[in-house]
Amino acid sequence: MTDKETGGSPETGSSPFDEPTLQMRRTRASRLESEDDLDLDGSSFGSGAHAAPTEQMYRPGAAGGYVADPASTTVEQHPVKVRRGTLDLGLLILRLAVGGTLIAHGLQKLVGLWGGPGLDGFEELLREAGYQQPRVLAIVGAVGETAAGALLVLGLLTPLAAAAVVAIMINAVLFKHDLEPGVQYFASDRSGFEYEVLLAAAAVALTLTGPGRIAADGPRKWATRPFLGSFVALLLGVAAGVCLWLFGR
Repeated sequence: MTDKETGGSPETGSSPFDEPTLQMRRTRASRLESEDDLDLDGSSFGSGAHAAPTEQMYRPGAAGGYVADPASTTVEQHPVKVRRGTLDLGLLILRLAVGGTLIAHGLQKLVGLWGGPGLDGFEELLREAGYQQPRVLAIVGAVGETAAGALLVLGLLTPLAAAAVVAIMINAVLFKHDLEPGVQYFASDRSGFEYEVLLAAAAVALTLTGPGRIAADGPRKWATRPFLGSFVALLLGVAAGVCLWLFGR
């Protein structure tokens, strides 16, 4: 076989196959040169080759050339940023509206602001409704309603605060239903409970969605991606409201 046939140089008499490592390190052409370039077997897809860039180091092989060193393979991982749009702003507005309303009604019962009944009037209302220990329940209810509203505004302990609101609104609805049995939904008179249902629904939504990132609990994972913990808090709020109505009267 001549030097021309083997691709060797007439001056040196060498062949490109004498040093195969040079062939491995040469620059590939921009066009496709083999079926491997087409990735027909799909090995680079689904194995994370494109999803997670890798960097490999090469070491000299036993038979010459270079082979990949598995111990030096590293995977670059980048944090995934989730776009939430205006979701956090919407949750903030909802918290301010619900929490501010509860604070106002709590202060009406606690200190009699804005024409409220005060503790004495709230106690008398609970006594007429048949609750046991109306004085204790008046204090606990007024303080609890005010505190729950403040926690919602701050976005602090949101699942527990919203669950407390659910418990309070359940008793408010049952109380109005007891005054006039039947479905008196529209708040056109003393027995309508559409206002309480709306507050309860908003509290349930906040329990299941979390307070969002614009909140004191914003850095916590459950503030933006709640799951089992918030669902359990909601169930506890419903159970507390029902038990108070059944066993507290």
